[in-house]
Amino acid sequence: MTWRPSANLVTMTATIVVCALLYVVASYRYHHLGFFTLQVFLDLFRDNAYLGIAAVGMTFVILSGGIDLSVGAVVGLTGITLGVLMERHGWHPALAVPLVLALGTLFGALQGFMIQTFQLAPFFVTLAGMFFARGTALLVSTESISLENEGFLKVTDLAIPLGTAGEHTIPFVTIAFVAVAAIGMYLARWTRFGRFTYAIGGNEQSAILMGLPVARTKVLVYVYSGFCSALAGVIWSMQYWSGKATAAEGMELDAIAAVVLGGTLLSGGIGSVLGTVVGVMILAIIGQIVTLENLTSWWTRIAVGVLLLLFIVMQKLLTRLGAVRAS
Repeated sequence: MTWRPSANLVTMTATIVVCALLYVVASYRYHHLGFFTLQVFLDLFRDNAYLGIAAVGMTFVILSGGIDLSVGAVVGLTGITLGVLMERHGWHPALAVPLVLALGTLFGALQGFMIQTFQLAPFFVTLAGMFFARGTALLVSTESISLENEGFLKVTDLAIPLGTAGEHTIPFVTIAFVAVAAIGMYLARWTRFGRFTYAIGGNEQSAILMGLPVARTKVLVYVYSGFCSALAGVIWSMQYWSGKATAAEGMELDAIAAVVLGGTLLSGGIGSVLGTVVGVMILAIIGQIVTLENLTSWWTRIAVGVLLLLFIVMQKLLTRLGAVRAS
């Protein structure tokens, strides 16, 4: 029997190769700026922590065959609500943070309930959710609110020192990103929730015939995405020390791009959280290259668009190949 690599292995390999090539090229070109150093590597994770956390939640949604366009708006709503609660109403972070996380989770649950109960297209439901969350955020406050709560800032300043002299540190936001990614990998590969999500994305009708809890799993996928989006909002506030209703505008597209570049098929059923993390790093490296070349940010969009097109074409070819093998 001839061994044939799985679609998941092919897409994951392509993602790692692209990320490695970008990193090697950037390290060679900008070695005089210290690009190939531990600190720059850590900064890539730190600067994209909130995007990475939202992308982990998005991974499960796309694996199930759905989409979530509300993640960026939920980030903005979470941040501005957190700012109003702590700075204008004097709430302690220990109360404010769990509340906004619960609200984001509930928001995801409502979207999942609407999609499953009324058999609505995820695109339209989450598009409506995006408008609703962004509009609600602007109703809460149109002004950016600086976060000066002492307890909140103490958590923000937490870091793990590296090296004997502590010359490098891993900040709290990076720790949060890595922790969420690790939990996501565990959920995807070693829990029934993860296996059910893959099964639904692979073939929902077959999953129903197998007696899998399709309805509950589809709702839980959006619950998890809502939680990750709200947590990304908290992390965004930690990184920028502020709450802003217009924060993370368009981030939902970056999250989708990271997931697709990470090797997850838009049709669902194939992909991984690890691939998404690598996809986030691809976006981060491209952004760094554009910045160091003193180019406008639009070049980042152009580069990401070209890569996305290539990955989508590759996915289509893999899908057709799988159909030919099955026939």
